Amino acid sequence: MNTITTVPATTSAYIHIPFCEHICYYCDFNKVFIEGQPVDDYVEMLLREMQLVMAEKPVAKMDTLYVGGGTPTTLSPKQLERLITGMREILPWDGGEFTFEANPNDLQDTDKLQVLKDNGVNRLSIGVQSFNDDILKRIGRIHRSADVYTAIANARKVGFDNLSIDLIFRLPDQDRDDFLNSLHKALELDLEHYSTYSLILERKTIFYNLMRQGKLRLPTQDVEADMYEDAIDLMASHGRQQYEISNFAKPGFESQHNLGYWRNDKYYGFGAGAFGYVGKDRYHNYGPIQQYLSPLHAGHVPVIEHHLVPLSEQIEEEMFLGLRTMQGVSYTHFQAKYHLQIDDLYAPVIADLTQQGLLTRQGDWLHLTHKGKFLGNEVFQAFLLDEGAL
Repeated sequence: MNTITTVPATTSAYIHIPFCEHICYYCDFNKVFIEGQPVDDYVEMLLREMQLVMAEKPVAKMDTLYVGGGTPTTLSPKQLERLITGMREILPWDGGEFTFEANPNDLQDTDKLQVLKDNGVNRLSIGVQSFNDDILKRIGRIHRSADVYTAIANARKVGFDNLSIDLIFRLPDQDRDDFLNSLHKALELDLEHYSTYSLILERKTIFYNLMRQGKLRLPTQDVEADMYEDAIDLMASHGRQQYEISNFAKPGFESQHNLGYWRNDKYYGFGAGAFGYVGKDRYHNYGPIQQYLSPLHAGHVPVIEHHLVPLSEQIEEEMFLGLRTMQGVSYTHFQAKYHLQIDDLYAPVIADLTQQGLLTRQGDWLHLTHKGKFLGNEVFQAFLLDEGAL
């Protein structure tokens, strides 16, 4: 007999919609062209997965929901309504943060926005990436900068008061002035939240293949660092506090869902290619659509792989993820969670990184310095534990 499982920290759910109208040249997320895909069946089987998992691994409540992709707003208004109403019947969401990712070109009227708002979605994350139309074409985006303004206006008209947009820097043929221009235009929108990411060349993307062929002209590392510095400075001057390496918000509008990830809390993952982390089990769903749908039609969860996360890996992730936030890692919380002292495991590492000016301790918190923000990956790598350390 199943019993309700309660957890001491935030529990959330990520829901993956893998459909896109166009594949961006930098994207390595699990996605497919929507044309010809069994979208209605996918929505129904996605809800069935939720039912199966909630029966197998129930939880008392979910604090946040996040629907990502792919492009969730490629779904029709009818499909969106079916998805959200079904989710709310199955998942024990408590009325907290409920985010939907969206593309500007899907929000050129209010039809889909009204469905989202009427059914409890209270936060939008809109993929803008740049306000330069030439660069948007160059990276495979199908919206143009004018679409962003219409999308934001429509979202406000419907009643959304928690909006976020993404910007990418270090794009092909992008210079510092171009990114500064995008930052200024983004901030003129006076939104609650902004994310800025440096381009990462992921395998199996068009950009990765172009790079391998020597056909991708990217800004230098020095220019990339200048772009990041500009983002930090401009966001601060406009009252958006940097609370994580790539994220800035008005006070009170930090992404609660993503903060759960960075706190190394547990989350459910639903949909093709989704990852979940419940208890000590990190699991991964089948990615290809038919391989995802087939077990669900037979009444089985579509998990391709389970990984029982060992203590050493849990601790490493606690440090990596926590140090991404500007608050950092709490010595007290770490000791209560793992019954170990941070200094017992990492005193020499912390001393070395502090001497290099990359880490600092303030009271109970260990966090990155300003210099450390630019060298985060080097800092995180230093917290890998030697075999047999525990």
